[in-house]
Amino acid sequence: MKPIFVRGISNQFRLTLAIILSVILLAANHRLEPARESLSTALSPIQYLASVPSAILDWSSESFATRNMLALQNKELLRQQLLMSERLQRFEHLRQENERLRALLGSPAYQDSRKMVAEVMEVASDPSHHYVVLNHGSRSGVFVGQPVVDAQGVVGQVVQVSEMTSRVLLLSDVSHGLPVRITRNDVRLVANGTGELDEIELRHVAKSTDIRVGDLLVTSGLGNRFPEGYPVARVMEVLTEDGQSYARVTAQPLAALDRIRYLLLIWPSPDSGVTLPNQIPVPAADHPVEEAKPDAGNCNANPQGAAANATVPSNAAPNSTVPNTTAPNAAAAPSNANGASNAATTQPPAEVH
Repeated sequence: MKPIFVRGISNQFRLTLAIILSVILLAANHRLEPARESLSTALSPIQYLASVPSAILDWSSESFATRNMLALQNKELLRQQLLMSERLQRFEHLRQENERLRALLGSPAYQDSRKMVAEVMEVASDPSHHYVVLNHGSRSGVFVGQPVVDAQGVVGQVVQVSEMTSRVLLLSDVSHGLPVRITRNDVRLVANGTGELDEIELRHVAKSTDIRVGDLLVTSGLGNRFPEGYPVARVMEVLTEDGQSYARVTAQPLAALDRIRYLLLIWPSPDSGVTLPNQIPVPAADHPVEEAKPDAGNCNANPQGAAANATVPSNAAPNSTVPNTTAPNAAAAPSNANGASNAATTQPPAEVH
């Protein structure tokens, strides 16, 4: 006769089994990354299908828009275009002045980088994580760590890439940190997410730091992740309390993180020194910089190699060999990887027959 109440698996055995499985998953987390990427690639068509109703709704709202609404939007766009044209004219003057100052200081100018517009397909439903999914992936050249901005400022960076989609971690996430600087005095700080879409904080700011409400924070370029000069946030509150070693500084992101739709993916410029993962070639900029060609007699690239060879005069004697002269700064020439000097060696003049 079977008992009515059959005793199942004990709670202690279930807890032990759960702990063992958790330890195994933690140890094999890095090995599961290819499988996770493959699963994300396989689910990409489902994400596209999930975004179809939203696209149909947007198309319907645009199709049934009234004439008055379109006229008002057109008028507002014309006003914004005039304002932006005036700003572009001033920026062009500033750009030319900046180039002249850089030429005087001998500082290299920044090259334009490649950019791509992406559309947000999905927004994270988990309140403890702030990220969005874009409709471009590794097939378009997107890589992990790529900076993402919108029309107002920095949005975040790519943290996961599949073949057709990519996941962007917003700068408001608690795990996101971004090196910034104050445009007014070039003080360098680190902006960290707080878990709120409209607030970030600057940690470990000394009370003596010159920071004020309204200061503009831009990317500092440190870390070779975000290009320098992109606007990030504006300081909203600076609190200094007695007994505390640091001031509490909060800022508001310039990007509207709660209603983003179109974002801009940025690639590093060829001369930025940023190495892409898996040795992905950096896309060429609109005006690529011409690399120095190595000298024919030396396998190492030497931008002053042309100055090491003497100029052959037009009235040189026939059947005579003109020797190579040593450059004046041959003693100061850098050494190559084998320790040999790049300076030209003086050869004795050949006899004229």
